[in-house]
Amino acid sequence: MANDYLNFSNLDSGYDVSPLLGGTANASGNLLSDYASIKNGSYGKLMKAYCARQEAEKQASASGDSAQKLTLMRSNADALKKSAEALGDSALWEKKKITKKDEETGEEIETEDYDWDAITKAVKSFVEDYNAAVEQAGSSDTKKVLQQAVWMTDMTDKTQKLLSKIGLNIGRGNKLELDEDDLKKANINTLRSTFSGHGSFADRVAQKAGSISRAASSAAAAARAKGIYTRNGNYSDALSKMFSSSVDKKVGDKTTEKDKNLDAMKQAIDKMEERKKEKAEKDKEKKDKND
Repeated sequence: MANDYLNFSNLDSGYDVSPLLGGTANASGNLLSDYASIKNGSYGKLMKAYCARQEAEKQASASGDSAQKLTLMRSNADALKKSAEALGDSALWEKKKITKKDEETGEEIETEDYDWDAITKAVKSFVEDYNAAVEQAGSSDTKKVLQQAVWMTDMTDKTQKLLSKIGLNIGRGNKLELDEDDLKKANINTLRSTFSGHGSFADRVAQKAGSISRAASSAAAAARAKGIYTRNGNYSDALSKMFSSSVDKKVGDKTTEKDKNLDAMKQAIDKMEERKKEKAEKDKEKKDKND
């Protein structure tokens, strides 16, 4: 451990802590300087920074995404969560007094009907945010983010039969495709149950989006923590600022690779479920024999 500290001290602007960790001091003046660093708290900050960096590197080891890319994933997931929750607004599914103009006479007529323009706009916004989140998270090299994305698209796939009744279909890259004409022809009760209420499709998507956001946020924090610490134990975001303009503009271009990543993760999850099932069956057989 002492050697690790020695190596770390050499990386941080030549700040030498070796005399304090069993090394040799060149002169008594160095010892006085080291004593002063302990007294003013610089040494303690340095050690805290070192330990924080070590922990951050462990957490970030499973992530191959940049902090900027992960931040973008979190932003898209948050937008999806917001649009999914907006569909759960009960006011959206209530009849309202709407003024329409007769195409032949030009006369304005007040009728009571559902606000299909507002419903279509809300569903369209949800679809756009869903596709953006899938595209970003689906191209991720961060295991936890990709895993949450797979679970969300798998859940959507299992709901495909219901979604097709309201003008939503699953297209290439696990993205949703909206047919606005079919949406407006759909049964209002089917639409309401799909998008509104606890346990609805939109509610479950909102929960998954929240999980993607948290996973991306955690990985982004770990990625940033892999930066440089100053001799006083403060994090220097110089590298982050240097590369802030190089946000991955082409994220999501690798459609084929994204699909492969999703398939690979899905297969891994399926294998895990199979092992659990096999273990449960063996435990049951063992219990039956003992009984």
